[in-house]
Amino acid sequence: MLRTKFTFLLLLFVLVLRSQESRLPADMRQHNLTTYNASLFNPAFSIDRNNANSLAYWVRWQWQTIDGNPTTQFLNYTRKLNNESAVGIAFFQQNTGVYFDTGGVINYAHSFDLNESVKLSVGANIFGFQQSLADDRFVVDPDFPLPQSSSVNDFILQMAPGVSLSVERLTLGFASENLFDFNFTEKEVNTEKEDKVYMGLVSYDFPVTLGAAMNAFVRPSMYLRTIPGQANQIGFNALLNTNKYWGQLGFNNFYGYGVGVGGTFFNHVSLGALVEFGADSSVSSEASFELMAAYFFGKPEERHKMVGYVASEENELDLIESAAVAETEAEEKKKTEAIANELEKGEELAEESKSEEKLAKKEEKERRKLEKMAKDSVAKVEKEEALALRKEEKRLKKEAEEKIKEEEALVEATEKEAQRQKEILAEKAKATEIVKNEQEERKRKLDSISEAKQKEALAASENIEREKRKTEAAVAKAAREKLDQQKLEEEQAAEKAKLAQQKEVVVPKKGEKYEEVKTEDGLEPGYYLIANVFGTKKYFDAFMADMKRKGIQPKSFLRSKNKFNYVYLGRYNTMGQARQARDGNFDGKFTGNTWIFRVVGE
Repeated sequence: MLRTKFTFLLLLFVLVLRSQESRLPADMRQHNLTTYNASLFNPAFSIDRNNANSLAYWVRWQWQTIDGNPTTQFLNYTRKLNNESAVGIAFFQQNTGVYFDTGGVINYAHSFDLNESVKLSVGANIFGFQQSLADDRFVVDPDFPLPQSSSVNDFILQMAPGVSLSVERLTLGFASENLFDFNFTEKEVNTEKEDKVYMGLVSYDFPVTLGAAMNAFVRPSMYLRTIPGQANQIGFNALLNTNKYWGQLGFNNFYGYGVGVGGTFFNHVSLGALVEFGADSSVSSEASFELMAAYFFGKPEERHKMVGYVASEENELDLIESAAVAETEAEEKKKTEAIANELEKGEELAEESKSEEKLAKKEEKERRKLEKMAKDSVAKVEKEEALALRKEEKRLKKEAEEKIKEEEALVEATEKEAQRQKEILAEKAKATEIVKNEQEERKRKLDSISEAKQKEALAASENIEREKRKTEAAVAKAAREKLDQQKLEEEQAAEKAKLAQQKEVVVPKKGEKYEEVKTEDGLEPGYYLIANVFGTKKYFDAFMADMKRKGIQPKSFLRSKNKFNYVYLGRYNTMGQARQARDGNFDGKFTGNTWIFRVVGE
């Protein structure tokens, strides 16, 4: 029964993973920065970990080889103003898989000595960057059109504060990557409060003796990072640092295991590299690569030392004490190994009897792990759906406001038309009154004439009116017959044009993109000027919104053959009309690639 449940959960987890698009989190992936450029992890670290007065470059290739485009780049110059403060300026570029960010960073940090062994440091990074869709970097083959997203370029200002507390050799740090941000293009906050990224870190520096190497220490660290829409990241790393070289080992439950080395040459130039291998819980098992290069402008003795460093005399006492402790530990280790060898034989027998229990516990542990990963994946989907829903609500709200404005304009135009009709009726009433007055005047004149002449004049007047009415009736009848004839001729011409259009034989020109079908569900026969084709609703909605922002009102239809949404700019009766619209870039309104799709008959 347990094995059946385990198999079912494994299948569920695989299906959940395949139903999603694997992408990078929105963080900076700076968890391996332990020396140069550590201010990107926590802004307060520019005081004691950045090696101030240096120019450093860091680049990372996420789950790809180094011959591809880097996913993250950071070029930073840090300068120490005095013993308590430091500033920095940097250029950065980041590809999250959804967005492509390019901009600059300004850093400032200040420290406060609370007493001889306690120091508080605070700092902040101010990011200013342009954000665009990462898909814009993909070039589509014009002979095989695929769904394309519209270009979105937003300018975002973002603040990342940080604080660090050092107690002798112990360091506690806390920072946020996007505590405050604002999108100047959309004129709104860029991320909601539940989408903030927070980081906490604890580390301790242990002095070590490595031959003639100076300022040697080991710094183990543990950190926790919250990522919107994903499980929290937990990581560990250990740094071995000297004045000549360094090495580090690390683990992150999302990105995997990392190992890196580096060295300092000529007391000023530092070069380093790191490789990170995906763990079983990582999204990808592909390796990631990091390279670091830095130039230190200060004196070699000005390089940062380990946290809690005081003076060389104290270090010598520590070395003597460490040597004595190491000798004692070696003796104890020999005794412990002898006892362990005796106990090992007995433990082997006991372990055989417990193997079945361990196997069951292992399966239960794997089941819980898969359950958690499946829940995290579902939570991620729900989070992304909620974000998409909020964006759609904003878009619908904006469209509703525009529709209200259009309705108000329509009401105003209707009122103006009503006023005009009212004025026309008033003019007609005035003209009627004039005619009535003229008739009364004529009647008064007739009354002064003799009765015979009055009758004669009245009869003549009636004859004239009767002839006038006949003439008007004949003219009206002729006008109606002419209109009916014109309508009939137009209908016949339209029918002939329709038959001619259906019988028209189109020969595509060289290099011309053209597709022809006999019929298509609900589509009127004709030539459709296609602007784009989408198989994904997200990209379809984004493209339609972008076209409307540009003042273009495209239409679309869902083709039953491939379930793709076809967006077209207009329908034309002849191939010549369609080509003219295409070659003229739709009257200069649309500069993208277009092609012609023909429906022959209903």
